[in-house]
Amino acid sequence: MIGFGIVGSLMFLIMLAVLELNKNTILGFALLLAATACFAVLFIKVLHGGKWYWKLLGWLGWIGAFIAILLLTWPPMKRVPAYEGKTPTYTETVSLEKGDVRGVVIDDGRVELYAGIPYAKPPVGELRWREPQDPDPWAGVLDADQFAPMCMQPVGLPIVDSLKQIIGYHEYSISLRDNYRPAVSEDGLYVNVWKPAGKAEGLPVLVYIHGGTLQTGQPWYGDYAGTGLAREGVIVVNLGYRLGVFGYLADEGLRAESEHGTTGNYGLLDQIKALEWVQNNIAAFGGDPENVTLAGESAGAASVSAICTSPLAKGLFRRVLLESSTVASVEPPHSFRSYDDAIASGTELKARYSVNTPAELRALDAEQIVNEAYTQHFMTVDGYALVETPYESYRKGAYNEQAILHGYNSEESGPFLILGHASMKNYEQRVRAFFKEYADDVLKLCAPTTDAEAKDLWAQIYGAIFFNYPHYCENRLAAENGIPVWEYYFSKHNGRLGAWHSGELIYFYGNLPKDSRLFDEADYTLEKNITGYILNYLKTGDPNGAGLPAWESNADSARLMEFGDNTGMIGEKYLALYEILDRMTGWGTQPVDGE
Repeated sequence: MIGFGIVGSLMFLIMLAVLELNKNTILGFALLLAATACFAVLFIKVLHGGKWYWKLLGWLGWIGAFIAILLLTWPPMKRVPAYEGKTPTYTETVSLEKGDVRGVVIDDGRVELYAGIPYAKPPVGELRWREPQDPDPWAGVLDADQFAPMCMQPVGLPIVDSLKQIIGYHEYSISLRDNYRPAVSEDGLYVNVWKPAGKAEGLPVLVYIHGGTLQTGQPWYGDYAGTGLAREGVIVVNLGYRLGVFGYLADEGLRAESEHGTTGNYGLLDQIKALEWVQNNIAAFGGDPENVTLAGESAGAASVSAICTSPLAKGLFRRVLLESSTVASVEPPHSFRSYDDAIASGTELKARYSVNTPAELRALDAEQIVNEAYTQHFMTVDGYALVETPYESYRKGAYNEQAILHGYNSEESGPFLILGHASMKNYEQRVRAFFKEYADDVLKLCAPTTDAEAKDLWAQIYGAIFFNYPHYCENRLAAENGIPVWEYYFSKHNGRLGAWHSGELIYFYGNLPKDSRLFDEADYTLEKNITGYILNYLKTGDPNGAGLPAWESNADSARLMEFGDNTGMIGEKYLALYEILDRMTGWGTQPVDGE
């Protein structure tokens, strides 16, 4: 009986943990308690002294009941509330171009949040794979108290997402208020607006584009939520945009029916449409449409980098903030492909589903093609949103921004190499596979003698290829065009993500939790310094200000501001590797019109 009690208790705790991590409904917990009580009574009263196979059947019955409960109480999809607690406190009504809205008061009354405001018509049915259209006006007052669904994307099991949070971020909160899955839909073209509580006028505006490899992501995640900056007098707008196959499928049939002759950049066009919405509506929230900074991280930064050279975005923003990605190199390492490659990939997709025409494409169920996100998540030169590559535009002096603040993290490769670390056995093979005829130069520059050194050097090389070097390219193009530019290098370790890819976000947007054991006083000091620079930049176009170490403009592309255990200027670490990448890609050798 003691053994039964120990094993049964352990199994019961495991079952409870699975229900919690999987976000099953509260009914699941109640049913599990009932099933466990029935099994315990049955075992004690009937099975305890019986044959072993009856005991086995009893255990299997309990486990079977648990599996049935798990499936029967699977978490439903629902929109995420924009407020905490049972009852929201609503704001005053705000009159926008298409109708009136009211949001909710959050952050102990310091911030107002207006969630799920449409900036375009739902891109469904005949509007799938078309340029975004103006939203329809609405009657009455729109209660902007829930975030809109995430744009259509592959969705994993809830328990997997929970485990990623625990293993990757080292944090997890047990709650009975999150027993659901966030809604996902093709109908996802909405903005969220955070502003300081009360009346406001002429405030700087930050528009943020989320990352996620142009395949996944959502515009309300806590690390880059607008709460922290709104608290400091900034209006923040986050937006959803079409992802994966819905945002980046290229097809000649779709191009032929477009009045602008475009295809393959629907997600990019959504982002530009949201910027137009900001110009037309942000003054109603107290924002200054003449002082808009466009920001993004990872694929979001790649998008911002592209928008910087889109003729459609001229005059829609003043400055940019690029975190951990650009598409400014001659051959962008991710999030971008040639038009020919885009069309070829779209043709292959049509063959997989045995369709030929735009009408047949649109007849495909969204769930049927959503996993094509892995084949369709690249911007392209479509002749409309992008008339040429950003590199080519910058070299001609064609760009939209007046200042750039950008940078990368010291361990960008962290999440991408968890299952693929290098060793002495495969290090040279990896270098040769990527650098080909330039591999000998890299092997001389980066020559490990131990497995630990091979692991570290490949992680640095990988990060440099996909993240650091594109920023070096962005910086040089900005300097050549006389654009004021400041670059950073984030290296702060903590109990959470540290300096991995996206680790800087929670500092940059002022969202460090005040009650977390994952951060210490050094983290809060760094957050204060970083947000000080960001606020100065958003307000004036220059990050420097009283009480902060001087951040020198990176006019020679060799000096960066380090944000780590120390804050101060350092030299660029990877110049020798960048020189090899320049030779590989032919940096500066392409003729410019008129040369």
